[in-house]
Amino acid sequence: MCKVISIANQKGGVGKTTTAVNLGIGLAREGKKVLLIDADPQGSLSASLGIGEPDEIKTTLATILMNIVNENNIDPEEGIYHHEEGVDLLPGNIELSVMELTLANVMSREMIMREYIEIQRERYDYIIIDCMPSLGTMTINALVASDSVLIPVQAAYLPVKGLQQLIKTISMVKRRLNRRLTIEGILLTMVDFRTNYAKDVSSKVRETYGTNIPIFESVIPVSVKAAEASAEGISIYGHCANCKVATAYKELTKEVLNDGK
Repeated sequence: MCKVISIANQKGGVGKTTTAVNLGIGLAREGKKVLLIDADPQGSLSASLGIGEPDEIKTTLATILMNIVNENNIDPEEGIYHHEEGVDLLPGNIELSVMELTLANVMSREMIMREYIEIQRERYDYIIIDCMPSLGTMTINALVASDSVLIPVQAAYLPVKGLQQLIKTISMVKRRLNRRLTIEGILLTMVDFRTNYAKDVSSKVRETYGTNIPIFESVIPVSVKAAEASAEGISIYGHCANCKVATAYKELTKEVLNDGK
């Protein structure tokens, strides 16, 4: 049975894309069939998986969504890239910004991405959606299409402070549009445990949210290796399989496979 996970936070630079890549490829390394969907106009996920110029791609998530809006037939293979590390990718690019405006005038606009996801569910074990850093129409579409939301949070005060709005939005989507939606967990990222500051923030997150929301035991350490891997268009496993950040993403993968248990 397929599980659809959105990776979301309206704050940029918290490790959403890095987590999408390394969780997705981590799951593929465990024998799972995985589709990664780039739902960010910046195309960061696409670039991180080796697509040099996302804005020049002919068929992207925006193309597929427009076909659904126009009630055209959808080929499940259309636009899919097959990455060397065993995951499939539906790229995204700047055209998604136009889609945000287009969907404003579409009936049941929050449901468009779900139509595509339902077509793909029988083909994959996991579908992971890398959301844009906002709570706009495209992110709402991703939440409506998903079974759960994974929330990466940088171990710093301002990103943690913004969590409340995201949790409120997730609750609203669950109540009005997607009853099955749950929070997969909060993932602490860019953690430097050499500093008291990071330790204090991490403790504060667990104290504030840990009672009601799952918080992953795995934490992602601050590391230049992750950025280097993205620049090469590969995962952290392909770049530096034995480094601390690779180990952390392996542990996160295990937690997701075990539903946090």
